Amino acid sequence: MINILPKDGEVFYKPDLFSLAESQQFFRSLKEEIKWRHEPIVLFGKQIMQPRLTAWYGDENKVIRYSGISMQPLPWTPVLNEIKTRVESFSEVSFNSVLLNQYRNESDSMGWHRDNEKELGPNPVIASVSFGATRTFHFRHADDSKLKKIIPLSDGSCLIMQGSTQHHWYHSIPKLTKPINPRINLTFRIIK
Repeated sequence: MINILPKDGEVFYKPDLFSLAESQQFFRSLKEEIKWRHEPIVLFGKQIMQPRLTAWYGDENKVIRYSGISMQPLPWTPVLNEIKTRVESFSEVSFNSVLLNQYRNESDSMGWHRDNEKELGPNPVIASVSFGATRTFHFRHADDSKLKKIIPLSDGSCLIMQGSTQHHWYHSIPKLTKPINPRINLTFRIIK
């Protein structure tokens, strides 16, 4: 696999880790079976509703904290375990938790951020799996905002971020102006 970042990190992309049939089945199962939450976060001192639905699953006691919220993990489901097994085989990394995001339409988004919470350790490996509509994933270098990379995350794809990526690169999923179908994203992580 080829690193898609020009410097200061390692990102690898596989557009077809899951077949179209698998992706459609996983999307349906996740939409119906996951205990989705819509809750407020704190950004720049203000409380706002997250512009997407979220869920947190994983091994017992693998708590995540970000933007003023703390999430206790729900236990792994058979569907999540099946997806996790494929991701671990591809990435050669064992994950103990997953953050799920459901982007319901073009108005749902994820602002610029780095996954640098202390629970993830200094150089986290994060595997991002997408089911449903293709959304663009934007990277922007922390020290040179002109240095950018955009990747269309397609149905059934997997993006691996590792090494020093979270030190040097912000990433986001911006809002869109045209209608788009829903997308479910799973970011597998290792909580220390």
